[in-house]
Amino acid sequence: MPKAIRVHAHGGPEALVYEEVEVARPGPGQALIRHTAIGLNFIDVYFRTGLYPAPAGMPVTPGGEAAGVVLELGEGVNWLSVGDRVAYSIPTGAYCEQRVIAADKLVKLPDGISDEQAAAMMLKGMTAEYLLLRTFKVKAGDTVLYHAAAGGVGLILGQWAKHLGATVIGTVGSDDKGELAMAHGFDHVINYRSQDFVAEVAAITGGKKCDVVYDSVGNDTFPGSLDCLRPLGTFVSFGQSSGPIPPFSISLLAQKGSLFATRPTLFVYNALREDMVRSADALFDVVLSGAVEIRINQRYALRDVAQAHADLEGRKTTGTTVLIP
Repeated sequence: MPKAIRVHAHGGPEALVYEEVEVARPGPGQALIRHTAIGLNFIDVYFRTGLYPAPAGMPVTPGGEAAGVVLELGEGVNWLSVGDRVAYSIPTGAYCEQRVIAADKLVKLPDGISDEQAAAMMLKGMTAEYLLLRTFKVKAGDTVLYHAAAGGVGLILGQWAKHLGATVIGTVGSDDKGELAMAHGFDHVINYRSQDFVAEVAAITGGKKCDVVYDSVGNDTFPGSLDCLRPLGTFVSFGQSSGPIPPFSISLLAQKGSLFATRPTLFVYNALREDMVRSADALFDVVLSGAVEIRINQRYALRDVAQAHADLEGRKTTGTTVLIP
């Protein structure tokens, strides 16, 4: 029987159980796929710990992105063929060897994109796409601040933002991570452990500050992120790796410059298939053009996912990580 990782009770990495599971045949509109590579993301930790509720209840199989091969198709799926290479990003369910999935959540992989690249970039790359092109439309001449610049989304977004003509500032937790970010499009890097990122942003920009701040860190970078924005700037909070932002009065946005603030999620932005396909196509195009390079910095066997989670939470990983079934 195929194997999967399941969480029966919320907890630490030890809650990730590697066990046999039954996989049904695909029904109408579905596809059975065999995974070849699976992406690792911080949102997987949120589902494991219970910070985010599992969409289908417990037990939950974490994992929001993967690539694989079509093994069987259900009735009505006429745009895919057995043997096609496909990839996807949905909230949960990817930590497994095989799964049945709604075919409309899949995209075909073009030649030139490997399975490991796809698994490493679907969630992170489409996150970068909606942040840069839809949440705040970055254009040439804009100044962008991105927290956790050496993370999986950061290394993609830094390259993409630079490709769009922006000045890109990133924060990191170590000098090594700073060097990695600088090699991935960031013009300036601030070590938040040894530097005051608010003061550094002001110095870098000559006091003009940033057009947009992308913040997936949460508690540790708030409200400092707001102080890095020019008047009418946009604060984009799309994660909370250090814990949730505490409640605050909306009048704070007025006090700090009539700021805009939003809390977007990928799965709302790509809820419609046409939006998801456009997002994936934009990602494939920018990678195939060479403007964005997808480097896989860590690989773990699927059965070793508990160690992968421990390393991710311990900030021992950089960039993208894949699990190999």
